[in-house]
Amino acid sequence: MIALFLIIWIVFNGRLTWEVAVLGLLLCIPLYLFCRAFLGYSLRGEFRIWKRIPWAIRYVVILLAEIVKANFAVMRLILSGRLEPEPVLFSFRTKLKNETSKVVLANSITLTPGTITVKLSDDRYVVHALDRDISVGTENSVFEAMLAELETQEGGAK
Repeated sequence: MIALFLIIWIVFNGRLTWEVAVLGLLLCIPLYLFCRAFLGYSLRGEFRIWKRIPWAIRYVVILLAEIVKANFAVMRLILSGRLEPEPVLFSFRTKLKNETSKVVLANSITLTPGTITVKLSDDRYVVHALDRDISVGTENSVFEAMLAELETQEGGAK
């Protein structure tokens, strides 16, 4: 954390001299101690975050791929003059336990074109889909599987 603060200090200064580095170090140490004392920062928490970065990168790549696939499905539906959209409102339950995971799943569904998470309560989602074909696979999505994998990793780490 001190290194991150120091890098930010140097970037904001726009140059690297020994005076900037020493002054930055003298300012970063109390800032680090403040974060530990009042913001709940810990090295263990930081290491947990760094361990999740490969998972997060993989999740974002899969999310972007799903967004592109859904874009093509929505474009096909809209640009095809003979296909009539069949909007559908459906609900499903998730096995996710962590509240953050549930919200990330809801946001991932909403970010995917053609679907909107209308309601999330406990483990039940209500989702609106632009077409019945677009709604297929939402309840057993790759997002839910990845989030469940993360919950399992976190549960094993505790």
